Amino acid sequence: SYQIKNKEEITKQRILNYTKLRSMFESLNLHERFDLNVLDDIADTCSKSKNSVLDSDSTSKSRGNVVNPDDIIDNFGADTMRLYEMFIGDFEKSVSWIENGVKGAKRFLDRVWNIRERVIQGDEYTLKIEVLIHQTIKKVTHDYENLKANTAIAQLMTLLNEMYKLENITDADFKTLLILLNPVAPHITEELWSQKEYDKYISDQSWPVFIEEKTKEDIVELAIQINGKVRDKLEVDRHATKDEIESLARSSEKILSLLDGKTIVKVIVIPNRLVNIVVK
Repeated sequence: SYQIKNKEEITKQRILNYTKLRSMFESLNLHERFDLNVLDDIADTCSKSKNSVLDSDSTSKSRGNVVNPDDIIDNFGADTMRLYEMFIGDFEKSVSWIENGVKGAKRFLDRVWNIRERVIQGDEYTLKIEVLIHQTIKKVTHDYENLKANTAIAQLMTLLNEMYKLENITDADFKTLLILLNPVAPHITEELWSQKEYDKYISDQSWPVFIEEKTKEDIVELAIQINGKVRDKLEVDRHATKDEIESLARSSEKILSLLDGKTIVKVIVIPNRLVNIVVK
């Protein structure tokens, strides 16, 4: 049960949670990817801190808000339980248990399961989501290393949403999604990996690697300012030169009308950010 009677028990429970997380990372061979000493340090901090626990008055049988994890697992599955615990908030912060949140976690895993039907052969990322995949690898890797599983899961949800906008995704797309999700939902991801007859187990795979250059969008949005005030926006190629950006900004119909009768003193171009036209 999640009922905690006193602060000492809460501290023990919190240390146990970190210990379980450490064991999970080790079982998935993640000790080769992440510094597990961080988890040891957090557990040690919890054991020494008097302020690292929740208010024990918030949960009690009399209030009818005790959550039994066995019930959650029986109704939604172990992966849903694990995913929601990871997604509910930062490890170091107190949170409220929300039943609808558990259902939301289950719906997300259901969508991961169902998208397998859209997977086609292919060793390359789908071009339309290639940038997002590299962004996701970068963010999820960083967030796991910093015990921010909640934001890592949020990024994976974003990636899955974009995958559903496509008619098909490739094996490469799907494999990366499964590997990145595996630390927080090991059972469903390994089952999907097995059903697709991919090589060995997820725990035997190398962690996906992002390419920094491919985390950047080819098209960026710039603000066009006149005397420091935003008057319009412009989409340009990320590799456009300053002269090209200035020319596009000057040709904007809205900007042309605002510049009518004014003298341009200078044009300041900051690539990938803004164009400021100074007039008098």
